[in-house]
Amino acid sequence: MSARPVRAMPHSGAPLPPALAAWVERSWASARPASAPAWPREHSLPTGSLHLAVRLDGPPLRTYADADDALGRSHPPALLAGARAGYVIKDASRPAASVGAMLRPGAALALFGVSAAELEGGYVGLDELCGAGAANGLYERLAAAADPRSRRRLFEAFLRARLRPVRGLDPQIVRAVRSLQGAAPGGDCAAGADERRVAGWVAASGRSHRRFIAGFRDAAGLSPKRYARVLRFKRLLSALAATPRPDWAQLALDGGYFDQSHLIREFAGVSPRAYLAAAAASPHHLPIGGPKPV
Repeated sequence: MSARPVRAMPHSGAPLPPALAAWVERSWASARPASAPAWPREHSLPTGSLHLAVRLDGPPLRTYADADDALGRSHPPALLAGARAGYVIKDASRPAASVGAMLRPGAALALFGVSAAELEGGYVGLDELCGAGAANGLYERLAAAADPRSRRRLFEAFLRARLRPVRGLDPQIVRAVRSLQGAAPGGDCAAGADERRVAGWVAASGRSHRRFIAGFRDAAGLSPKRYARVLRFKRLLSALAATPRPDWAQLALDGGYFDQSHLIREFAGVSPRAYLAAAAASPHHLPIGGPKPV
């Protein structure tokens, strides 16, 4: 059996303040690892969340369209990554000290006044969201902090100061998001039930189907069906982490998939066999090699 890759352990500290916990799933800060990992890239699977991150040293984040992309694309050191339903490949060869947070639905509106739908699958520099002065000031304060614990406190203070009242967030959309987040595997969360659930939420909201979907995307960054799909896959990965020798047919049944082949298709850009063989330290981050020579 291959050795399990080791990722730098972030500092997550005390629970988030209630005002921030409503919009932030978790925050973290990590020091720069003492050595680079043995793998050059990371295959990152979707979580359904927006990610806000600040890299404090080393090169900026670089992402790749697929495993064969040799050039990639560079991003600002402080950025907001939109929710996505597919995978992304990241450069992992030169890790950096960093601070970040996973954001809940509605947080893009509450923190930056932008719709999460506009950010779907993309990356936006923090300077574009709150101005170069605020972004540079945050970067300088974080870089000057003595340790990850201090950086996390400073980062959370920055987020608290940015919070604004969110107007127009339909309570029925909030209930729909929470219903999907709290759904048990299988049962009502099964793939075939998604359309019926959405129809029920639309009817209860009094909006047209189009307006409800648009409002949901403004909050979560994905349509209800795509959001449900990502959360279903996220629960599957958690189940796999606790299952050394998975019974794929049973996992499909328990996870709310039509059948085993449906489950296998959900592994974006990687086969289930390759996923298990990677023995990843984190269920959403798989170590992979670089592109094959041409």
